[in-house]
Amino acid sequence: MSSNTHGLPLHTHKPSRRTTANRIFAVIYACATLALLSHHALSLLNSTTLTSFFITLTFLISDSILAFMFATTQSFHMRPIYRKEFPENLKRVVEESDFPALDVFISTADPYKEPPMNVVNTALSVMAYDYPIQKVSVYVSDDGGSALTLFALMEAAKFASHWLPFCRNNNIVECSPEAYFAIDRDSHLSDQVEDIKVMYKRMKARVKNVIERGKVAQEYITGEEEIQAFSKWTEEFTRQDHPTVIQVLLESNKDKDITGNLMPNLIYVSREKSKTSTHHFKAGALNVLLRVSAIMTNAPIILTLDCDMHSNDPQTARRALCYILDPEVRPKLGYVQFPQLFRGINKNDIYACEHKRLFQIDPMGMNGLSGSNHLGTGCFFTRRAFFGGPSNFLPPEIPQLSPNNLVDKHIWSSEVMELAYCVAAWNYENKTNWGLKIGVRYGSLVEDYFTGYRLQCEGWKSIFCHPDRAAFYGDIPINLVEVLNQNKRWAIGLLEVAFSKFSPITFGTRAMGPLMGLAYAHSGFWPIWSIPIISYAFLPQLTLLNGVTIFPKVLEPWFLLYVYLFLGAYIQDFLDFVLAGGTFYRWWNDQRMWIIRGLSSYMFGFIEFLLKYSGISTHGFNLTSKVLDEDQRKRYEQGTMEFGVSSPLFVPLTMAAIVNLAAFAWGHVEVFRGNNNNLEGLFVQMFIAGFGVVNCIPLYEAIIFRSDGGKIPRKTSVVATFLVFLLYLAARVTLRNSAAKSVF
Repeated sequence: MSSNTHGLPLHTHKPSRRTTANRIFAVIYACATLALLSHHALSLLNSTTLTSFFITLTFLISDSILAFMFATTQSFHMRPIYRKEFPENLKRVVEESDFPALDVFISTADPYKEPPMNVVNTALSVMAYDYPIQKVSVYVSDDGGSALTLFALMEAAKFASHWLPFCRNNNIVECSPEAYFAIDRDSHLSDQVEDIKVMYKRMKARVKNVIERGKVAQEYITGEEEIQAFSKWTEEFTRQDHPTVIQVLLESNKDKDITGNLMPNLIYVSREKSKTSTHHFKAGALNVLLRVSAIMTNAPIILTLDCDMHSNDPQTARRALCYILDPEVRPKLGYVQFPQLFRGINKNDIYACEHKRLFQIDPMGMNGLSGSNHLGTGCFFTRRAFFGGPSNFLPPEIPQLSPNNLVDKHIWSSEVMELAYCVAAWNYENKTNWGLKIGVRYGSLVEDYFTGYRLQCEGWKSIFCHPDRAAFYGDIPINLVEVLNQNKRWAIGLLEVAFSKFSPITFGTRAMGPLMGLAYAHSGFWPIWSIPIISYAFLPQLTLLNGVTIFPKVLEPWFLLYVYLFLGAYIQDFLDFVLAGGTFYRWWNDQRMWIIRGLSSYMFGFIEFLLKYSGISTHGFNLTSKVLDEDQRKRYEQGTMEFGVSSPLFVPLTMAAIVNLAAFAWGHVEVFRGNNNNLEGLFVQMFIAGFGVVNCIPLYEAIIFRSDGGKIPRKTSVVATFLVFLLYLAARVTLRNSAAKSVF
């Protein structure tokens, strides 16, 4: 328990009851894994043919990777702890007037993939925080430089004058208008709700009309300030080449709502871009916000949010303060991370978009070590954490950017605005430490993972705060190709860290200790899952089709070892998932998506990384679309997978489905022929093929039975079938020339 001088706890924590059992299981499982790897090594040395050597080497490599990933997973089981906060005690410890100021960063980049109304709802939800209004400043980074997004925020600023007092006077907790109006409300508020709902719908209609037109029509521009703001969008203004735009939409010292209360600062920022320079994607945009906000408000606490991640609890900032204001925790506290949770997930989460392990289970496991990794959104940073370690302050190039600088000028003053435009220039970071030693770190497409990792390597600690009521809710992609493309981008970014000089295995272990190094390595080396998944998806099946035994017979001792390793890993994974609030069907879909990602996004991400590392290919940052198609939405709600796009990502999936079905069917043919002796040796291969068939049921439906827009395109099926035929022929020739019919 952590308490203050008044004896009132701000937060407590308790260890998981499963810690001891987890440690015992880890030791036993590790011994079993070492036994299997030793057996593979001996079999490799005793190989008598080139074919048996190749097959044994493949499984040695695959099982070594599985063993490594198992070891990294166990770091989350060594000391998981559960935390609880008491924000109601804050007022007895510190006056609200002494709360630290809060700067909120909301990032967006494309009004067509990230609808401006999502940005509006996120901004309004945090503007309604139960927090001293004059201490809140909301900065929206529009990295697409879109007049459409600016218009939507101007509309939001007008609507806020009605929405904020409505939330405050009625103790509304769902402060995102879209989320609030989606649920039927109490009758005693019906008139108020209906009035403000009409206002919201009108605003939404105006924004939608502007988006459909692709420009802000003259009839929507009413004031002189608006005319001046939109005049910056000239014919020369493009997404990748445009000047800085900073627009103060609301000012806490001046603008009031309809009840006469002041409103938070709301500031639109679009950094300058040039075609001749590298912009470092989201990381570069966040560093611009760090500098611009330092010039204008310089709050010591920073909340980072994605544009679709709206607040679901106005008490969230106070929960973060329970740790930030604790004198025992504060000196080394870099950030307080809340989990990513999502609305709109269908009943069984067919695409595993909940990412329960990544966003809930693993951070809880890291909570008992040095703290959670940064999850990209819903994170309260101390501004000081971006400028060197707790005992090693790295001053920025100008004193106005220092976290200790006191802003004593009006945000609209010419001096402040001039300097804000200066630090947002495309060439400002040249010959500075931005992105290298201070600020959000460059060098990876997953800037959140890399930045949190580097901060913890510098000595900062973090807290994972997972209250009963969700702090934030976000949106998810509802078609498979978007999910896989997102995961492919993550895979590339993670490999950029894993195989850099900052690799968690080497640099991370030295800086943070072995358990934290392994915890970060688990995410960093995610894409190498593809190697064992691909091996087990094809090799046992191809050998089964050719009658070659590669696993022990059912009555042999090594068979029991395989059974233990399979069941042990799956049962532990299942228990972790269900005890974290999951269901059996969601867990099943989660493990299915693990296999699908291994055969598609992880594999393609790995290949693209290797090509880029070899100088053959480069990659860019692709946004995940948040725009919803109605037909896709209906199929998603029905739990039907979407394969309707002709994508290379679906080819290996279709190949695996065909090979596993063929192998499983051929195994049954062998059984019906009465080859029971052969069956005993091929049982494990038949089981693996059958397991693959069960996981591939949605693909068989999409290939054979479905006629809607989500079925697998014929072109994909034809290409996959042809490649499977070539693969079978290659295996047939290779195994036919092998003298041995049993490799194990």
